[in-house]
Amino acid sequence: MIRNSVVGLAGLVLAACLPVAGMAQETVLRVAGDGNVSTLDAHRASSTSDKTVIGWMYNGLVRFKPGSADPKDIEPDLAERWEQSPDGKVWTFHLRQGVKFHGDWGTLSADDVVYSLQRSADPKRSTFSSDFAAIEKVEKLDDLTVRVTLKYTDVNFLGRVTNYHGGNIVSRKAAEELGDKFGTNPVGTGPFTYVEQVTQQYVKLAANPNYFRGKPKIDSIVIRAIPSDSARELAFTSGEVDLIYAKREQRWVDSARKRAGFNVEIFRPGEYRLLHLNQSQPPLDDIRVRRAIAAAVNVDDLVRYVGKDVGPKGCSIVPPGYLGEDCSVRYDFNLAKAKELLAEAGHKDGVTIKAIVSNISAQQPIMEIIQAQLAKAGIKLEMQVVDHATYQSQTRKDLSGLVFYGAARFPIADTYLSEFFHSRATVGTPTAATNFSHCKVADKEIEQARTAPDADTQKALWKEAQRKIMEDVCAIPLFELRQVWARSDRLDLGYELKGAMNLAPPITEATTLKPR
Repeated sequence: MIRNSVVGLAGLVLAACLPVAGMAQETVLRVAGDGNVSTLDAHRASSTSDKTVIGWMYNGLVRFKPGSADPKDIEPDLAERWEQSPDGKVWTFHLRQGVKFHGDWGTLSADDVVYSLQRSADPKRSTFSSDFAAIEKVEKLDDLTVRVTLKYTDVNFLGRVTNYHGGNIVSRKAAEELGDKFGTNPVGTGPFTYVEQVTQQYVKLAANPNYFRGKPKIDSIVIRAIPSDSARELAFTSGEVDLIYAKREQRWVDSARKRAGFNVEIFRPGEYRLLHLNQSQPPLDDIRVRRAIAAAVNVDDLVRYVGKDVGPKGCSIVPPGYLGEDCSVRYDFNLAKAKELLAEAGHKDGVTIKAIVSNISAQQPIMEIIQAQLAKAGIKLEMQVVDHATYQSQTRKDLSGLVFYGAARFPIADTYLSEFFHSRATVGTPTAATNFSHCKVADKEIEQARTAPDADTQKALWKEAQRKIMEDVCAIPLFELRQVWARSDRLDLGYELKGAMNLAPPITEATTLKPR
């Protein structure tokens, strides 16, 4: 029954995309993602499903070289070149001439860049406004020149204006005229343009014939929403799709690599998994209870389950490999210590904590292991398992005691510290981001690090911030869950895939798809 329904849905979607007899054969890349695309507004899109499509539609002033998530590989995109003042506070960008927006929305100019950066910095219009807190003003010098003045030196600024999150450039005219409808009628400058979306089913894109790097060799992309891992794999093995968001487990990877036609891609950045402890909810307002939880979680067991290639272990609340990561303070698994701390806190007979948990395969099985681990220390974890969209909504409404969350950000300590551990980012507040723990012990260090006069001072402040956050047990570091995708032999990405900040393989003008 499941097989028939999956194939039936595929047939309806694919039939809608097949060329009429007599027409030239259209090259259609069929992709299967794990969830519905909720918005295509580049300044609002934060889920993996959203970011996948966003990455194929927009450009930034600069970009990560396709296949890389390394800041050393940042190169020109909409800006041909740029200069930075000696004090690092003034950046001047010189735009490419003649870059066209999708559809009939005109040609890129400095007005669009000024509008986009101001929009990205506005919490009412952007999910990523905190990333642009350093901006003092954005000015148009002429039609192809933009000057950005910062309040203070921001070592991460060039990364903020890459083709990622708030750095994506949108059409001012389209965004202003469409208003709230822009998220369902997106307009960018990237290699692919928006065609249509059927909620919970698929999004279709078409090659941008006016793309400034050249028209893509693939004519269109259909991205299907298939939440089930097994259903995505079935669609792939039956040849209905050519690229899938794969199961992020070592056992699956090892098995798939032995199968013909499975080209498994594992790449960074990983979505770093933390277990956030909500201090606003008793008994988690008692640090002894939080320390007990940290002592009861055996991260090595979690890594053994996920696999070392797919989920390498972390040691700090800042992800592995990020500039500024410091592991001076660590949590050690110690079941006896966990029980002792609970008794000290007045819970010698145990304690109950509630958690809202997503039913996706990258979360529910891990939380079930953690649930079993905590039970050995006398900590009963009551899990309310819901669909992923409900989990996202309810955890952001501050309804969960423990929040298992994973994210990938620009690889510098400030991004994680600011979005997850600064009080300004606390969920349920007007400036909310993803501070699920209500952590506020390191605000001073996080803020001072942004304006530090040199790199050594900045790293020292980041180190102190991590020490305070770890000692306050705001969150427990778990592992970095790397991206796992599988592509068919027909699909040649056109580059070596080592990283992708949008968490999906970039589909570019150089990507090719062999005929069936």
